[in-house]
Amino acid sequence: MADRDDWNRGTIEEFRANEGKVGGMWEGRPLLLLTTTGAKSGQRRTNPMMYLADGDRLLVFASKGGAPTHPDWYYNLLAHPQVTVEVGPETYDATATVLTGEERDRLYARQSELYPQFAEYRKKTPRKIPVIALSRRAN
Repeated sequence: MADRDDWNRGTIEEFRANEGKVGGMWEGRPLLLLTTTGAKSGQRRTNPMMYLADGDRLLVFASKGGAPTHPDWYYNLLAHPQVTVEVGPETYDATATVLTGEERDRLYARQSELYPQFAEYRKKTPRKIPVIALSRRAN
């Protein structure tokens, strides 16, 4: 876990230092930082992740690389759907909504077309990978 925490911390620092631009495996990919409130701890936690723009909302995917369990951040936003999004040089508050049915399936398929690793994640796990819409909250 410490290695992943260190990797996330390095990605977050690079993101914030370069107005959302990160090299390495993230080069040229749409990346945002999602800050959730811990479901159990109540602590704020930030995770870098790829997103798909969909109109005025951003979509994130709880793929966890095709692991058999959902990522911790997914459980956090179920408990506390009020989140903070950092994308490019901008930071704003958003509400997270889990998508279902045809809308979820269509948007996951779109992400898989753009980034084939998401199709691989789907094949690796028996769970249905959640798709979450992040909608900006009015201040």
